[in-house]
Amino acid sequence: MTSNTIPFLIAGPILRKATANQLVFWFVTREPLQGTFQLYKHGDDTAFYSGDLGECQSIRVGEHAVVTLAKFDSEFPTNTALNYEFNTQFGEVSQLIPDLLYDDEDRLSIVISDKADYILHGSCRNPHDPCLDALVAADNKVQTLAINDRPDLLMMSGDQIYADHVAGPMLDAIDQVIDLLGLPKEHFVDSPVSDCSELRAHPDFMYGRDKILPHYVDDGSLLTTFFPHRHAPIFTSKDCENHLITFSEFFAMYLLVWSPSLWSRVNQTRLLDQGFVSNGTQLEPKWQQKWREEREHLDKFVAGLVHTQRLLAHIPTYMIFDDHDVTDDWNLTIGWEKAAYENPFSKRIIGNALIAYWICQGWGNEPNNFNQEFLELANNYFTENCCESQDAFIQHLYSFERWHYTIHTSPKVVVLDTRTRRWRSESRMNKPSGLMDWEALIEFHQELMHQDKVIIVSAAPIFGVKFIEALQRIMTNLGHPLVVDAENWMAHPGSANTLLSIFTHTKTPTNFVILSGDVHYSFAYDIKLRFRKCSPNIFQITCSGLKNNFPEPLLGFCDHADRLLYSPRSILNFFTKRKRMKIQKRDPDMPGSRRLVNSSAIGELKLDAQGKPHRISILTASGQEIEFPPIQKRHQ
Repeated sequence: MTSNTIPFLIAGPILRKATANQLVFWFVTREPLQGTFQLYKHGDDTAFYSGDLGECQSIRVGEHAVVTLAKFDSEFPTNTALNYEFNTQFGEVSQLIPDLLYDDEDRLSIVISDKADYILHGSCRNPHDPCLDALVAADNKVQTLAINDRPDLLMMSGDQIYADHVAGPMLDAIDQVIDLLGLPKEHFVDSPVSDCSELRAHPDFMYGRDKILPHYVDDGSLLTTFFPHRHAPIFTSKDCENHLITFSEFFAMYLLVWSPSLWSRVNQTRLLDQGFVSNGTQLEPKWQQKWREEREHLDKFVAGLVHTQRLLAHIPTYMIFDDHDVTDDWNLTIGWEKAAYENPFSKRIIGNALIAYWICQGWGNEPNNFNQEFLELANNYFTENCCESQDAFIQHLYSFERWHYTIHTSPKVVVLDTRTRRWRSESRMNKPSGLMDWEALIEFHQELMHQDKVIIVSAAPIFGVKFIEALQRIMTNLGHPLVVDAENWMAHPGSANTLLSIFTHTKTPTNFVILSGDVHYSFAYDIKLRFRKCSPNIFQITCSGLKNNFPEPLLGFCDHADRLLYSPRSILNFFTKRKRMKIQKRDPDMPGSRRLVNSSAIGELKLDAQGKPHRISILTASGQEIEFPPIQKRHQ
């Protein structure tokens, strides 16, 4: 396929940051951007601000793929309707992609809000999950709102891609995109395959990558006593048959989940008739059947991408990673870290995921977190495309400690890195690490000091479902934390007690709102300190997933068991680390007695002037709004 058949605008524009003094947009284009960015007062025909696209930071990722972070610094008007346009060498973006515009719009529209009173939030967007995509429902709702009534921001709190659970048709599309855009080739050390070409020719290239992925000698379990030198997989996801490996695969997947542009350029039918993958290997009948099922779900996802692209162009969108952006059980225990980072192949795979995360997600959250040394290492890798420069960049990413960031709105939004700065257990190699170490928690505490209200974004709920956490603790004590994904704040005594002490500190906010995802169900809690008259107001709000569900009837069982065993007056609460906290669970306004809502959805949060929730609700992917009303209203 020649370059002129590749769309000029491959992905974006995604509005990544919008403040009174900085606007940041993210693009992927076929060739370097040229032209101007123009900003208008709503309804005006004369731009009051213009920026040169040629001066923006850009990185050529592939022969026909250039990533641009268009950052504009000035004094911008806040809380007022604005329009913007990119005048490129191939014309205006709104003309190149008319579907970016809402009804009756001539240019794209935004509001630079200095508030965070209306937030959309969600996580866990699996393209081939059978449920619908909640980002489509969010876009449909935004279309009905007046510009000044739109959400202040969209917070995507993890698992923006599922690198460890990739559908066969998605992997095939990824493979085609790599060739289409001329994305980087790659060599491996101490791996079953020497380079990406050998990987693509391997008979286990599709639906067999669990055989290619690295293993280690498990010397920490009871089984090793009877079966020494037992080789165990490092990547433990039960669905890792198509686990992404190369940087190019990770990068291509981001393009395919955020934009419809490339889907019309890949051959989506080439495996349907004969069951052959691109390297000539024929799929087994069971994988052919799985392919057909995945393809049906993926087709519906692709049809909704025009809405995803439009939503992300109009609402400031912030992101943070969770495990599936890299791999399941990422840094869960020190034993896992030791196995993963001492193996050159797994270290490279994780590093590739981090490179892709930075260039597609992290860079746009807070561009000033990445200094000249960081950018030089990135440019060296993409320019030289050799093992040495790639490994040097990956090593720097492993030591990097500025993935977290703060959005300086009112209330302040503090986004936590709960993956790379772990509080490692010193007692057992397979005991879950704390989600943040002492230094990270102290930095977090400083962000909260002397604030009257704050929003905290934690990928995993800080106050989760106690019954589920009890099950995770039992499996951890049996030596199997990876089996149940024992990922919660209370799993590590040091981080749990330090975090709870932060909430009880007298100089921290009066109103805490915690936004989380990860768990594939939605709930809302009101939390107070026991035995204290002047308790801060703490609200734990979880919405998950954007396109994922929890297994039923298991969730129903856990919901009812939690209500039975851990009611606010239950004596079992005093045997948990949260015994200082009184947790009241909000009931959703839906039929039945469930408090855990199992539906793909996006969260909607509206706050009052004091930073307390005025409305907590979810918008399901089917368009239904479910509210979690205040507890006192329930008894009126």
